[in-house]
Amino acid sequence: MMVRPEKAGDEAAIAAITIAAFAGKSYSNQTEHLIVDRLRRAGALHISLVAMDSEEIIGHIAFSQVTLSNGDEGWFGLGPLSVAPSWQRQGFGRALVKAGLEKLTEQEAKGCCLLGSPDYYGAFGFVNTPDLVLPEVPPQYFQVLALSGAIPCATVAFHAGFYGE
Repeated sequence: MMVRPEKAGDEAAIAAITIAAFAGKSYSNQTEHLIVDRLRRAGALHISLVAMDSEEIIGHIAFSQVTLSNGDEGWFGLGPLSVAPSWQRQGFGRALVKAGLEKLTEQEAKGCCLLGSPDYYGAFGFVNTPDLVLPEVPPQYFQVLALSGAIPCATVAFHAGFYGE
Protein backbone atom coordinates (compact mmCIF):
# COMPACT_ATOMS: atom_id res chain seq x y z
CA MET A 1 0.00 0.00 0.00
CA MET A 2 1.11 3.52 -0.77
CA VAL A 3 -0.33 6.89 0.30
CA ARG A 4 0.28 9.85 -1.99
CA PRO A 5 -1.18 13.29 -2.65
CA GLU A 6 -4.14 13.53 -5.00
CA LYS A 7 -3.12 14.46 -8.53
CA ALA A 8 -4.96 15.54 -11.67
CA GLY A 9 -6.90 12.62 -13.08
CA ASP A 10 -7.73 11.09 -9.68
CA GLU A 11 -11.08 12.87 -9.38
CA ALA A 12 -13.33 10.18 -10.90
CA ALA A 13 -11.76 7.36 -8.86
CA ILE A 14 -12.05 9.42 -5.66
CA ALA A 15 -15.72 10.15 -6.37
CA ALA A 16 -16.47 6.49 -7.11
CA ILE A 17 -14.75 5.30 -3.93
CA THR A 18 -16.49 7.93 -1.83
CA ILE A 19 -19.91 7.05 -3.25
CA ALA A 20 -19.32 3.33 -2.63
CA ALA A 21 -17.90 3.84 0.87
CA PHE A 22 -20.95 5.76 2.08
CA ALA A 23 -23.65 3.87 0.14
CA GLY A 24 -26.45 2.73 2.42
CA LYS A 25 -24.92 4.19 5.60
CA SER A 26 -27.69 5.47 7.88
CA TYR A 27 -25.53 8.34 9.13
CA SER A 28 -24.88 9.62 5.60
CA ASN A 29 -27.00 11.65 3.21
CA GLN A 30 -24.90 10.23 0.35
CA THR A 31 -23.36 13.59 -0.62
CA GLU A 32 -19.80 13.09 0.61
CA HIS A 33 -18.45 12.89 -2.95
CA LEU A 34 -20.05 16.28 -3.63
CA ILE A 35 -18.31 17.73 -0.58
CA VAL A 36 -14.93 16.67 -2.00
CA ASP A 37 -15.81 18.13 -5.40
CA ARG A 38 -16.96 21.45 -3.90
CA LEU A 39 -13.84 21.71 -1.74
CA ARG A 40 -11.65 20.94 -4.75
CA ARG A 41 -13.42 23.54 -6.94
CA ALA A 42 -13.09 26.16 -4.18
CA GLY A 43 -9.37 25.46 -3.79
CA ALA A 44 -10.10 24.43 -0.20
CA LEU A 45 -8.64 20.91 -0.22
CA HIS A 46 -5.70 21.74 2.01
CA ILE A 47 -4.58 18.11 2.06
CA SER A 48 -6.05 15.47 -0.24
CA LEU A 49 -4.44 12.03 -0.09
CA VAL A 50 -5.18 8.74 -1.80
CA ALA A 51 -4.32 5.21 -0.72
CA MET A 52 -3.24 2.87 -3.49
CA ASP A 53 -2.87 -0.85 -3.86
CA SER A 54 -0.48 -1.27 -6.76
CA GLU A 55 -1.94 1.10 -9.39
CA GLU A 56 -5.52 1.26 -8.08
CA ILE A 57 -6.84 4.05 -5.85
CA ILE A 58 -8.68 2.38 -2.99
CA GLY A 59 -9.06 5.19 -0.46
CA HIS A 60 -9.15 8.95 -0.01
CA ILE A 61 -8.99 11.50 2.79
CA ALA A 62 -9.57 15.25 2.72
CA PHE A 63 -8.54 18.01 5.11
CA SER A 64 -9.79 21.58 4.81
CA GLN A 65 -9.37 24.65 6.96
CA VAL A 66 -12.11 25.39 9.51
CA THR A 67 -13.06 28.72 11.03
CA LEU A 68 -13.16 29.19 14.81
CA SER A 69 -15.44 31.78 16.39
CA ASN A 70 -12.60 33.08 18.58
CA GLY A 71 -10.45 33.89 15.53
CA ASP A 72 -7.81 31.22 16.14
CA GLU A 73 -6.25 29.95 12.93
CA GLY A 74 -4.42 26.77 12.05
CA TRP A 75 -7.31 24.36 12.66
CA PHE A 76 -8.48 21.88 10.03
CA GLY A 77 -11.40 19.57 9.46
CA LEU A 78 -10.87 15.94 8.52
CA GLY A 79 -13.32 14.49 6.09
CA PRO A 80 -14.57 12.82 4.26
CA LEU A 81 -12.52 9.66 4.71
CA SER A 82 -13.42 6.93 2.23
CA VAL A 83 -12.13 3.42 1.57
CA ALA A 84 -13.56 1.16 -1.12
CA PRO A 85 -15.85 -1.39 0.58
CA SER A 86 -13.78 -4.41 -0.48
CA TRP A 87 -10.69 -2.85 1.11
CA GLN A 88 -12.25 -1.72 4.40
CA ARG A 89 -11.01 -3.04 7.77
CA GLN A 90 -7.53 -3.68 6.38
CA GLY A 91 -5.73 -0.58 7.69
CA PHE A 92 -6.08 1.72 4.69
CA GLY A 93 -8.26 4.22 6.52
CA ARG A 94 -5.85 4.27 9.46
CA ALA A 95 -2.93 4.83 7.09
CA LEU A 96 -4.71 7.77 5.45
CA VAL A 97 -5.59 9.38 8.79
CA LYS A 98 -2.07 8.92 10.11
CA ALA A 99 -0.47 10.34 6.94
CA GLY A 100 -2.81 13.33 6.93
CA LEU A 101 -2.20 14.13 10.59
CA GLU A 102 1.56 13.85 10.00
CA LYS A 103 1.29 16.38 7.15
CA LEU A 104 -0.73 18.75 9.35
CA THR A 105 1.89 18.42 12.10
CA GLU A 106 4.70 19.13 9.61
CA GLN A 107 2.81 22.27 8.57
CA GLU A 108 2.55 23.32 12.23
CA ALA A 109 -1.24 23.12 12.29
CA LYS A 110 -2.75 23.72 15.72
CA GLY A 111 -5.35 21.01 15.50
CA CYS A 112 -7.91 18.96 13.66
CA CYS A 113 -11.59 18.27 14.17
CA LEU A 114 -14.13 15.92 12.62
CA LEU A 115 -17.58 14.48 12.78
CA GLY A 116 -17.32 10.71 13.08
CA SER A 117 -17.18 7.55 15.17
CA PRO A 118 -15.66 8.08 18.63
CA ASP A 119 -14.52 4.45 18.68
CA TYR A 120 -12.65 4.75 15.39
CA TYR A 121 -11.13 8.21 15.76
CA GLY A 122 -10.41 7.87 19.47
CA ALA A 123 -7.58 5.51 18.51
CA PHE A 124 -5.80 8.54 16.97
CA GLY A 125 -6.28 10.69 20.07
CA PHE A 126 -9.44 12.53 19.01
CA VAL A 127 -11.70 13.43 21.92
CA ASN A 128 -15.03 15.11 22.49
CA THR A 129 -14.78 18.31 24.51
CA PRO A 130 -17.30 20.96 25.53
CA ASP A 131 -14.70 23.64 24.70
CA LEU A 132 -14.70 23.27 20.91
CA VAL A 133 -18.15 22.65 19.46
CA LEU A 134 -19.94 22.21 16.16
CA PRO A 135 -23.54 23.41 16.49
CA GLU A 136 -26.53 21.30 15.52
CA VAL A 137 -24.80 17.92 15.52
CA PRO A 138 -24.82 15.19 18.17
CA PRO A 139 -21.93 16.40 20.36
CA GLN A 140 -20.53 12.92 21.03
CA TYR A 141 -19.62 12.61 17.34
CA PHE A 142 -17.78 15.92 17.07
CA GLN A 143 -14.18 15.27 18.07
CA VAL A 144 -10.98 17.27 18.19
CA LEU A 145 -7.26 16.66 18.35
CA ALA A 146 -4.82 19.36 19.43
CA LEU A 147 -1.60 19.09 17.45
CA SER A 148 0.12 21.97 19.22
CA GLY A 149 -1.08 23.95 22.20
CA ALA A 150 -4.40 23.64 23.95
CA ILE A 151 -7.87 23.08 22.59
CA PRO A 152 -9.51 26.51 22.35
CA CYS A 153 -12.97 27.51 23.54
CA ALA A 154 -14.85 28.25 20.32
CA THR A 155 -17.49 27.24 17.85
CA VAL A 156 -16.33 25.59 14.63
CA ALA A 157 -17.56 26.24 11.11
CA PHE A 158 -16.51 23.89 8.33
CA HIS A 159 -15.92 25.23 4.82
CA ALA A 160 -19.08 26.16 2.90
CA GLY A 161 -18.44 23.16 0.63
CA PHE A 162 -19.71 20.90 3.40
CA TYR A 163 -23.07 22.61 3.29
CA GLY A 164 -23.68 22.54 -0.45
CA GLU A 165 -22.30 25.98 -1.20
